[in-house]
Amino acid sequence: MSAELISILALVVVFVIATTRSINMGALAFAAAFAVGELVADLDADGIFAGFPGDLFVVLVGVTYLFAIARANGTTDWLVQASIRLVGGRIALIPWVMFVITGALTAIGAVSPAAVAIVAPIALSFAARYGISPLLMGAMVVHGAQGGGFSPISIYGTIVNGILERENLPGNEIALFLASLVANLVIAGVVFVLFGGLRLMRHRTAESTDDPPEEAGARLDGPRAATLLSLVVLVVAVLVFDLDAGLTAITLAVLISAVWPDTSRKAVGAIAWPTVLLICGVLTYVGVLEEMGTITWAGEGVGGIGVPLLASLLLCYIGAIVSAFASSVGIMGALIPLAVPFLALGEIGVVGMIAALAVSATVVDVSPFSTNGALVLAAAPDVDRDRFFRQLMVYGGVVVAVVPAAAWLVLVVPGFG
Repeated sequence: MSAELISILALVVVFVIATTRSINMGALAFAAAFAVGELVADLDADGIFAGFPGDLFVVLVGVTYLFAIARANGTTDWLVQASIRLVGGRIALIPWVMFVITGALTAIGAVSPAAVAIVAPIALSFAARYGISPLLMGAMVVHGAQGGGFSPISIYGTIVNGILERENLPGNEIALFLASLVANLVIAGVVFVLFGGLRLMRHRTAESTDDPPEEAGARLDGPRAATLLSLVVLVVAVLVFDLDAGLTAITLAVLISAVWPDTSRKAVGAIAWPTVLLICGVLTYVGVLEEMGTITWAGEGVGGIGVPLLASLLLCYIGAIVSAFASSVGIMGALIPLAVPFLALGEIGVVGMIAALAVSATVVDVSPFSTNGALVLAAAPDVDRDRFFRQLMVYGGVVVAVVPAAAWLVLVVPGFG
């Protein structure tokens, strides 16, 4: 049995044990990374830790720390009540507002995880406050971010278009953007209907016309004003100055804690540590897979198939499956070159194939193992995290199973481009 196949089977074992024995999957993944890395891939500790997502660790800790402070001092309550007034008490509009906000942020250049890190904690606070499904709200945030993620001036868009230029492939920036936007808009509409959106349309909240925030126990005092200012600083730092979201958030959290220690003392304990362990462990194991060539091995196996349409479908599925655990842009950077040989034959439309790969590799970011899904999981207050994790995992699995085939059927089979 090849080393690559052993590493894939080990991942399956990790999933089975975590599901049946209620053990943190991240802890199991660290153990698997050690066993497979040392015994199968002949990696030393440095090689295994090379896959540890240090940047994501800091983002998860920093953002959840800052918003734990916001919850502790009442800032999120103030934001929820003020925002409800802006939509006239129509709580059914809130998920769509979050979709639009995250989409606008990524469309003008924000990295998708940064936009989700900014919006998700506020959006999930709305969900907890007004009985909105956290799965609905989290999915709307992530799909909004991905909907705007391939605009011509976005990070994803410029990277993919740059890859196409480097590989001497024809591209269409507007078609790529619209394919992602429409796909995520359609998925968001389905999610809205299936997870309680229609029920929300029948309800309004009295807070749009009644008690002002001060009388509702959410006066804008010193700690809350400072926290709101910190959130604005976080947005500006990330979007304008391209600073790291995690390091910026943890710095702002520390500053607030130093000035108002009484309201911030318990915030460290509210950091989503189980989620941090889960995500960092799984991504470390994925790093071992990349280091030992398992992902490249799988992609090359598909690329060697002599039927272009079948190969393109399998590439979409590989992009979706791998991206659910790793970098969306990274997997596109690996798969687009693999698609070059059969794209050069002229039997597959380049524009449609690239758009299908882009959609397949990014809509799955609702998976709790991806950066965006992890941020949603970590940001949700007052939920059963194990249950919410399972919901995100099942939803992510459905997206992985359905969307690549749909994208292939709509974009690749007709031969666009």
